[in-house]
Amino acid sequence: MITVNAMGDVCPIPVIKTRKAIGELGGSGQIEVLVDNETAVRNVTKMAESSGAEVAAEKLGEGKYRVNITVGAGTEDGAGPEEGKGQITEDKGCECGADTTDHGHTVVVVPSDKMGDGDDELGRILMKSFLFAVTQLDELPEKMVFYNGGAKLTVEDSPALGDLKSLEEQGVEIMTCGTCLDFYGIKDKLAVGTVTNMYSIVETMQQAGRVIRP
Repeated sequence: MITVNAMGDVCPIPVIKTRKAIGELGGSGQIEVLVDNETAVRNVTKMAESSGAEVAAEKLGEGKYRVNITVGAGTEDGAGPEEGKGQITEDKGCECGADTTDHGHTVVVVPSDKMGDGDDELGRILMKSFLFAVTQLDELPEKMVFYNGGAKLTVEDSPALGDLKSLEEQGVEIMTCGTCLDFYGIKDKLAVGTVTNMYSIVETMQQAGRVIRP
């Protein structure tokens, strides 16, 4: 049995950890996933069931849940993350909105350092989680474009800098709007990728097979 400790992990990390554990089984076996909220229970359950596994969840106490997963020889994800590349379906997403679907030639455009409207602190947490989730995709985007407030994510001291550098090392082209960097006075602090212009941004989005905007 594999135990996945996802206590304290924010979406989509419990799902990502569980998918990796399913791959490590090599075809069949048992997994127990420990999480601290009902949303994580639903997300992990949805992903595991969509891969053909049997799932049973239980509450162990206040803020502690266990999801028991039984993976059979016929489980779609039994081949593991590497062998199963490109086989993810839309049903394996999670409720936080992180897209783990393979769309082929994909461009991710990031117009803000926050994700969604409402509380700014929560928005920054969600954006960091979104960018981490991108690093875990089986099929990485070809390019990522950052503009307006999103330009703040590609400079020194950005909380997302480690994930973006990892993506660049794996071949993802990171592009940041030069006008935006100038506006915020941070052009000299660019720490990953290259400076681009609006024409190149429009051209990149036009030629993309799919554009994802968090």
